[in-house]
Amino acid sequence: MRHCSSANTIAVMCPSLTILYSAEFWGDIAKDFFWKTKHTGQFLDYNFDVTKGEIFVKCMGGASTNICYNLLDRNVHEKKLGDKVAFYWLGNEPGDEMMVTYRELLQRVCQFANVLKSQGVKKGDCVSIYMPMVVELVIAMLACARIGAIHSIVFAGFSAESLCERILDSQCSLLITADGFYRGDKLINLKLLADEVPWNPDVDLCWHTLLLGASDECEPEWCESEDPLFILYTSGSTGKPKGVLHTVSGYMLYTATTFKLVFDYQPEDIYWCTADIGWITGHSYITYGPLANGATSVLFEGLPTYPDVSRMWEIVDKYHVTKFYTAPTAIRLLMKYGSEPVQKYKRESLKVLGTVGEPINPEAWLWYYNVVGEKRCPIVDTFWQTETGGHVLTPLPAATPMKPGSATFPFFGVVPAILNESGEELEGPSEGYLVFKQPWPGVMRTVYGNYQRFETTYFKKFPGYYVTGDGCRRDKDGYYWITGRIDDMLNVSGHLLSTAEVESALVEHESVAEAAVVGRPHPVKGESLYCFVTLSEGVMYNHTLEAQLKKQVREKIGAIATPDYIQNAPGLPKTRSGKIMRRVLRKIACNERDLGDISTLADASVVEQLFQNRCTTAV
Repeated sequence: MRHCSSANTIAVMCPSLTILYSAEFWGDIAKDFFWKTKHTGQFLDYNFDVTKGEIFVKCMGGASTNICYNLLDRNVHEKKLGDKVAFYWLGNEPGDEMMVTYRELLQRVCQFANVLKSQGVKKGDCVSIYMPMVVELVIAMLACARIGAIHSIVFAGFSAESLCERILDSQCSLLITADGFYRGDKLINLKLLADEVPWNPDVDLCWHTLLLGASDECEPEWCESEDPLFILYTSGSTGKPKGVLHTVSGYMLYTATTFKLVFDYQPEDIYWCTADIGWITGHSYITYGPLANGATSVLFEGLPTYPDVSRMWEIVDKYHVTKFYTAPTAIRLLMKYGSEPVQKYKRESLKVLGTVGEPINPEAWLWYYNVVGEKRCPIVDTFWQTETGGHVLTPLPAATPMKPGSATFPFFGVVPAILNESGEELEGPSEGYLVFKQPWPGVMRTVYGNYQRFETTYFKKFPGYYVTGDGCRRDKDGYYWITGRIDDMLNVSGHLLSTAEVESALVEHESVAEAAVVGRPHPVKGESLYCFVTLSEGVMYNHTLEAQLKKQVREKIGAIATPDYIQNAPGLPKTRSGKIMRRVLRKIACNERDLGDISTLADASVVEQLFQNRCTTAV
């Protein structure tokens, strides 16, 4: 860890820990990277206050570099890592595997960069990528970065309509896709989703044919620090996705540094992030962060439950994985099957466990810690967003005392605050809106093609702050606890309740594998609590269990949080990334059939089943 001194610093006080933040810290980090030209002037310049003018963040003005050069050429030629494995790739079926070294990856990226150039793609053009979790996906995104093109990756589970919307919004000139892939035992015909035509020689070109004769040398395009690197779409409250724009230098520094420190990266590590590259976690912590550090990663195409529920732990043992990063959804899914599938494998190589994507309930945290990590692996429960580019609240392994379910402290240079509805900063133990007071290098720069939406969504409500949209509680020890999206807060009889808190109380019951809570209008209380529970394998739902669950919530939170309705839900409506689509649950709770766009659901059939199982609502 680097130490720096400066007369111009901001001290963020944490329990027995003072973090000094200054441009010198990031300037020192920047020395590890290659710059075609050095930056001049302020390291980080910004305005977060809409009353003082246009919102902006600028990092390392005057500097130029190429992120692909720093991830590959620098590691191959300067750090002599050419023969080191960059990725162990595993397919959907056991035994379908390969590995690619840094030298091979560099050569293949250069080849495909030349292919893109031969198709007229140039710096500033946008390329859409719609591919499964294969090495070619990494090659495509880095080839774009090498020539200064902007990549817009669309998760391969999205529908044709979702893909179309993103291509049109980002004004892409080229689409890179695959013929298809298996997700478990299900065949996904990706090419047919992309254009409903199996092959049209007038517009379709074959990857392998184009590579024939393409040179494996390609000079990088030198980019300014604030040149766009990629657009990644994230859901918005209006239903129209937002194209989050990240830029070259700040994102490179931030993902490299957070990866190195949060996972305590060591050169001998085998790292595995189970996310899909179609999401920000895959961008930052499969591709850019690990490769910037010369790390060896596992790249997995399959599912955690295919062909059986021990698949992940078999892979951990096979490759001696040391750092493992997954989502609470996956942990809760595997919890349903107990500890035996985990304990079939040794997992002795594991050193650090991580969680990402949503707040983790204490019960799942403890199972992860006790069963998967055998009480010897620190857990880094990371809070961040597509918009933040990298971790913003996180423990550091073996350095931060752990609390199950807490994202603990801000990362270096990140200055959080908790505001009340009036925009006043709250001190000490408090609960309210989570905001940040100043930028960090990896924060988003705008919503692509819609600056007004960028300003309105993130800065208008509380001028002078970046507004996360999440509720947060800070305890007496200074730990931060994410309570869920602000729009997932319920107002019951004048009391604000967090749906995440009620869900956590429900899943603490041994019979409940997963829970989702939404609000339903109530003529007296304002809102009532409507709960959906997925039970553990072999458990039957009955009135006795329902009474136990209500009692548990009442005891854990208080009488005000007692559920009005609890519905047995064998399945929940989830996106293909595993996130629960709560707006659909709200419609079900109110018995409203107008669901809007549900094309992103992994399994739309669960919706009708939930309607049929609805509780009888008296009001």
